Amino acid sequence: MKHGAFAILPLALGAAVYGFAFGLLAAQVGFPWWGIGLMSASVHAGSSQIVAVEQFASTQTVFGAALAGAALNLRYIGIVASLSDVLAGLSLRARLLAIHITGDENWALTMAERAKSPDIGAQFLLGSGFVMISVWTVSTTAGAVVGAVLPDLESFGLGFAFTAAFIAMARGLWRGRSQMLPWVVAAAATVAVVSLGLPKAYAIVVGTLCGLVFLVIRRRTERVDA
Repeated sequence: MKHGAFAILPLALGAAVYGFAFGLLAAQVGFPWWGIGLMSASVHAGSSQIVAVEQFASTQTVFGAALAGAALNLRYIGIVASLSDVLAGLSLRARLLAIHITGDENWALTMAERAKSPDIGAQFLLGSGFVMISVWTVSTTAGAVVGAVLPDLESFGLGFAFTAAFIAMARGLWRGRSQMLPWVVAAAATVAVVSLGLPKAYAIVVGTLCGLVFLVIRRRTERVDA
């Protein structure tokens, strides 16, 4: 656990920066600091929190905000499935805890370290996960506290922090040209739904599903050709 906690520190520092920015802007649209802290500790999914808060701020619709966040979190189905060997042997309570504190950063780091050494397992995942959820919760809460007493931060261009965070996350998820077409299909479907004037939450869901459907069809076609 100590190994995982120290290894994740550089990534945790990066998360703290946009976590603080997220807290600032969430406070600016009316979220209380304690609500942001509670959300970070219970949801612990930066991208979905950002989208949910942005959707709620613009539409005041709880369902749309939750739907957008859930669509972004679909990737965790695959992430958790890939941890089956890592979590083997743990009690149900320990597995649920490990799943909750698993995020993009500590999952990617755990799998990378495990590829180098098969001895890396659940303890590494838990150690790095505890650091990430702690840093994320503290940084977003601190940002919300500060944001509640500052003037309109959008006038300083800080609203771009959300976009910058997604660009950084997308870059981290990029695995090469083989992903180009599914990404293009998902992006095109999302833009099309937004262009029709439908809520952005639905656009995220439609884009996600279109990208997944295209990927499944392509893989089946490749298997048939092989």
